[in-house]
Amino acid sequence: MDPVIIVGAGPVGLTLALALARQEVPSVVLDEGPGKDEPRLARTVVLREDTAALVERLTGVPLDGAGLRWAGWRAMRRRQVTREVTFGDEEPAPLHIAQHVLSGILRTAVEGERLVRMCVDSRLDTVEQEPSGVTAHTRGPQGTWWRGSYLIGCDGPRSTVRKLLDIRFPGRTAVERHAVAALRAELPWDGEALLHRTPPWRTSGPFAGEITGRPLPDGVWRLDWLLPPGKDLVTPELLLARVRETLAGWNDGPTPAYELLDTGVHTVHHRLARRWRAGRVLLAGDAAHLLGAFGTHGLDEGLRDADNLAWKLSLAWHHGPHEALLDSYQTERRAVVAARLRAADQALPLLRGGGGIRAYVPGTARGHHLLLGDGHLGRGPLGAPGTYAGSPLAPRHLEAEVPVHTPPGAPVEDVLVTAEDGSFVRLRDRLGRGALLVVLVAPGTGVWERRHWVGAGLMPRLAAAVTALPSPAELLVAESYPGAAAHTVLLIRPDGHLVTALTGVRPADLYAAAEAAVGGKPADATEDAKEATAGSTAN
Repeated sequence: MDPVIIVGAGPVGLTLALALARQEVPSVVLDEGPGKDEPRLARTVVLREDTAALVERLTGVPLDGAGLRWAGWRAMRRRQVTREVTFGDEEPAPLHIAQHVLSGILRTAVEGERLVRMCVDSRLDTVEQEPSGVTAHTRGPQGTWWRGSYLIGCDGPRSTVRKLLDIRFPGRTAVERHAVAALRAELPWDGEALLHRTPPWRTSGPFAGEITGRPLPDGVWRLDWLLPPGKDLVTPELLLARVRETLAGWNDGPTPAYELLDTGVHTVHHRLARRWRAGRVLLAGDAAHLLGAFGTHGLDEGLRDADNLAWKLSLAWHHGPHEALLDSYQTERRAVVAARLRAADQALPLLRGGGGIRAYVPGTARGHHLLLGDGHLGRGPLGAPGTYAGSPLAPRHLEAEVPVHTPPGAPVEDVLVTAEDGSFVRLRDRLGRGALLVVLVAPGTGVWERRHWVGAGLMPRLAAAVTALPSPAELLVAESYPGAAAHTVLLIRPDGHLVTALTGVRPADLYAAAEAAVGGKPADATEDAKEATAGSTAN
């Protein structure tokens, strides 16, 4: 079968190529550039802990040295600290990393991947598709025709793929603007990120009195100054004045020594493509959505697009067209991003309006800090990872379904599990292989060798039920899972979202849930499912 064509070699396109390769799907990555990224320390990304783990799993490279996991986060208003967060085991830290560093790690991994072909200086100009596949043409020194099974547009905000498909991209332009500086300096908050509103020192010129400081490795900081609405020019002189003023204010004295490394102006747009799929052509990342106000993490959502799409493309590539499964990519991901955009657009007038609701609601200033903090920390409506509770892949009316701390459709917790070979691994390490995961919660199994319990209790019956599922699945065992009683069985998608939790071994319900999760009929446990699992039930 023809490879998947990926248009765009940014972090989303490279992540998708690696994710497909892990599931034995070949791809061709069309890069209109020369194959390397310009170093820009003023262009950084913040990844949630599980998204950073996705990159580490695909590349095999720990990101701790390449980026910085913050020790803490604080919000200030004038000179008062209004909120502090300390990161640790109970509160995983986000990862802050320069985008060119992240891209470099992904490119290096792609270069060593036999199933990924990189084609530089290849600009797409034509896409044609028919029921059996996609044909694309590129111009440039290596201009040629390409044949693929599917084509994914990961080619950014000005996506050629989206334009060739005539897909509208409505939304709001210049929702926010920030003056940005990357510099090396010693600040009072070692390894801690900071949101400072209404600093006490005088701020003149086109600056709105809100500063964000995010640390990077090697004593480097990215500082962002919110700019008021409009198109006021930010001259180098004005920006240097703000740098000196801010550093002096934070150090309560003269401006300390610093090294200015990079500057820029970051403009935030909010846009959402009307469609993310047209036949065998799909969109991901900035080609499908733009968001980023209040600290929301646009690239983080793009990487989640790739994770969601990769296993669905893999099943379609290996087992033939699966329209319901591919359609669910748009349904799930577009709904999540649309909800984040709505939340940001609703919060924008409250947080930037300079009054309004403040006059009527007591404690509004504190609420504003909480909202902004949610965006920066990846929490709440402005920042939390989306769930797929309303997904067309969600099973319906399972008699044995029980609640656990993870709602159906939400990302699962990363607990320690025992694999089929008896080794102890993290649950997250088993994701992204194209298989469903079935996890039995069985207290006590962690202290015994696998050979002592693999043939005892519920295990033989559950193993037979897993073998009978309509899609490949891996059976794992966990000592515990948050909110789960003993003998609870969790069914988890390849991208780490919970399908359902069942009490005990219920082969018919497990079959129905697995069938729904891979795009089958999302209905009650049917007679067909009961017949398919009759053998395992007899065991």
